[in-house]
Amino acid sequence: MRLHLIFSALFLASALGAQARPSTDVWIVPLTQNGGAIKFGEPRNLTHRTGYDNQPSFTPKGDAILYTVVGADAQADIWRMALPNGVAKNLTNTPESEYSATVTPDGQSYSVIRVEADSTQRLWRFPLDGQGSPTLILEKIKPVGYHLWVGDHSLVLYVLGAGRGPATLQIADDRTGTAEIVGTNIGRALGKVPGRDAVTFQQLVKDSATWISELDLRTKQTRRLFMPPAGADYHVWTASGALLAAAGSNIYLRTDHGWDVAADLAPWGVKNITRLAISRRGDWLAFVAEDKPTP
Repeated sequence: MRLHLIFSALFLASALGAQARPSTDVWIVPLTQNGGAIKFGEPRNLTHRTGYDNQPSFTPKGDAILYTVVGADAQADIWRMALPNGVAKNLTNTPESEYSATVTPDGQSYSVIRVEADSTQRLWRFPLDGQGSPTLILEKIKPVGYHLWVGDHSLVLYVLGAGRGPATLQIADDRTGTAEIVGTNIGRALGKVPGRDAVTFQQLVKDSATWISELDLRTKQTRRLFMPPAGADYHVWTASGALLAAAGSNIYLRTDHGWDVAADLAPWGVKNITRLAISRRGDWLAFVAEDKPTP
C-alpha cells in the first residue's frame, strides 16, 4: 500500500497499480538566453547510477541541487550535490520517505513531501543546515503529491483525489493550515510565471485533450493557454519568461509560432526526459532522463 501511494503521487497524475520504479538519472546542462533565443551547452549526467534519482531543484544561489534518491532498501531520501562538480551528501536519512525537496522562501529550510509511517503524504520542513528537527507544514491537507511556493506563506499544491478520483489544484497558506480547491484533473507540473501573480499547470479537459492552463493567484481564475508538445507532461519557466517543455530527447521552447525544438540531446544518450528544473539565474537546466545503459 505504501509503495502504491508513493508511485501514484510522485510519478503520474492518476493512481497506478504496483510497479517498479524506473531507473532514472539527474542531468544538468548549461544554457544562455539572448532575447528570445536559448542556447544549450553539453549536458552532463550528475548521478549516473542504476536506481531512482529524480525530482531535482536548485538552491537559491544555484550552487547545489537537491534531489530524491531511492536506495536498494526502497527508502527515499533527499540528497544534495554541490555544483558543478561536487560530492553528493544524504540530507535526510530517516525512517520515512521524502520526495520533491524545495528550498522555502526564507532560504533557511527546504520543504518535502513526506510519506509517514501510516502512508500519509503531507508537507514537511527540514532545516537546510541540518541543525534541528523537521516540522509539519500543513497538518490537515493530504495526500499531497507536488507543491510550489508562490509567496512567503502561500503554496500551490497538487493533491491526490480520494480513491481513484482526479487530482486537484489547491492554494494553501502555511499560517492557517487551510487550502482552497481552484482546479481539478491536473497534472504534476506546476510553474510560477515570472513577474506575474500566476502559475501554470497541465490539465485534462472535457475533450480528453491536455492543455497548459494558467491560474491567476489574485482572482483564483483559470484559463487555457495552449497544448503542450506531444508526450510532454512537464514544463518550466526561465527567469526571463521563456517557457520550456521536454519529451523524448528534445527540449522545446514556446514561441509565437508554437513549440520549437531548442535542443536535441540524443547524441549524449539522453532519452525519455520526465522532469525539468531551472536555476534562479537561468544558467543551468536540470532534467531527469532514463538511465543510460553502461556500454
